[in-house]
Amino acid sequence: MLKKKRLLAILDLVNQNEIVTVSDLTSSLGVSDMTIRRDLDELDQIGKLIRIHGGAQSVASQSKVELSRSEKKELNLDAKKAVAKKAASLIKPHETIYLGPGTTNELIVNYVNDVSFFRIVTNSLPVFESWQNKRNVDLVLIGGTYRQRSGAFIGGLTNTSLNELKFTKAFVGVNGIHDDRMMTANTEEGQTQLVALNNANQKIGVCDYHKINRDDFYYFYNLYNLDALITNAELNENSLAHYQEYTQMILA
Repeated sequence: MLKKKRLLAILDLVNQNEIVTVSDLTSSLGVSDMTIRRDLDELDQIGKLIRIHGGAQSVASQSKVELSRSEKKELNLDAKKAVAKKAASLIKPHETIYLGPGTTNELIVNYVNDVSFFRIVTNSLPVFESWQNKRNVDLVLIGGTYRQRSGAFIGGLTNTSLNELKFTKAFVGVNGIHDDRMMTANTEEGQTQLVALNNANQKIGVCDYHKINRDDFYYFYNLYNLDALITNAELNENSLAHYQEYTQMILA
């Protein structure tokens, strides 16, 4: 079977069944599991499906329900750690940093030097809790309406408070990036991210490479307006070249 025909057959099976295993695909298509794994990795890179342990999931099935924070924490953890470490390296002494909600931003604390004094502002309860025992950090939690699914404070009170503040850098996560669109699952959460980004001297997106070429419900910011996007070096060359047309790409 020609590769193009095989890739189309894989997509048909994934989209019909929502989740398929490597074993299912090898049996259906009569090729080796190594070939199927390479094909799944390639289709994942271009956003046609979502690679999961032992198989693949359709993009449409993932977008039906927003995963909770606890579910997201375990996804693509090594990739998230690499992005968080690169983000931490950009934080300098005496800066005021906004950290938005997200499981990648929650990891940044693990890679920051204790001796550097700076201020962290966040509307994420998990981000706040991760910094509570860090020395030499002025920590500010912005309140509002609590959204349990993501651990974020959102809404009018949150946005009013953030609108009065200025940040040296803002690090904001996404659920998906597709062309010039930065997307998230909740409109109010996206609007809060917008306020924080607009009040930052440097606007920086953080996402593991699995979120690139992905759509989600709400488009909250234009990639052109970011100063940089931090993602993984595993991003394929075609996608890297494409997104470099919109913003600076920093690879972790």
